[in-house]
Amino acid sequence: MSRLQTRFAELKQQNRAALVTFVTSGDPDYDTSLRILKGLPDAGADVIELGMPFTDPMADGPAIQLANIRALNGKQTLAKTLQMVRDFRNGDSTTPLVLMGYFNPIHYYGVGRFIADAKAAGVDGLIVVDLPPEHNEDLCEPAQAAGLDFIRLTTPTTDDRRLPTVLEGSSGFVYYVSVAGVTGAGAATLEHVEQAVARLRRHTTLPVAIGFGIRSPEHAANIARLADGVVVGSALVDQIAKAETPAQAVDGVLDLCRQLADGVRGARK
Repeated sequence: MSRLQTRFAELKQQNRAALVTFVTSGDPDYDTSLRILKGLPDAGADVIELGMPFTDPMADGPAIQLANIRALNGKQTLAKTLQMVRDFRNGDSTTPLVLMGYFNPIHYYGVGRFIADAKAAGVDGLIVVDLPPEHNEDLCEPAQAAGLDFIRLTTPTTDDRRLPTVLEGSSGFVYYVSVAGVTGAGAATLEHVEQAVARLRRHTTLPVAIGFGIRSPEHAANIARLADGVVVGSALVDQIAKAETPAQAVDGVLDLCRQLADGVRGARK
């Protein structure tokens, strides 16, 4: 079993959802970002999504757009992001880590080289926002052949006719974007989320994680009662944006992560 399969199976036995945390690699600088990354599991993160900085992150709202800018201004590259994964794996061999981003940097790096280097570094899966199923042969199929999960995004506008196509070849978990908008946008109603999760489970046995717009422990707890995973990104990235020092950035992200973890872990009790 992969790290993702193992983690979700463990949490299912514990009758709780996963807290999936997102941060952008290299934000606000390499060393601070690595300290945050290494601290997330002890702060309660069950799965980590690590953003690959890109100049045109079209699915992201202002918070993560600014995180990309900070990282790129700090000279973060895809090669440095893979090095960050290797540095993380030196002290953590169990926490699932997924790279999230866009195809352009991967294409520039070289798909075959990227897949080999990501697997060797200890990456477990990929979320590539701008590659639809019609382009599975470009990355999804070779990545899965190498043992990397390929996680698909589904949205409120993905209808029942389109959904099987989107889910075909998906692995690891399904990421449901709960609002028709960018990251950090307003939150969906719980009724909408409940209906969406029920619909997805009619089409797949993969765990379903809900993201976009989740900012507080209370909201995370409400989603954790309905889904297999709760994804939080912009709220954590905001802690970096408002920090005046690297130490404040680390403390801000990890403190909020602990609060979110408490909410998720107590949700079904």
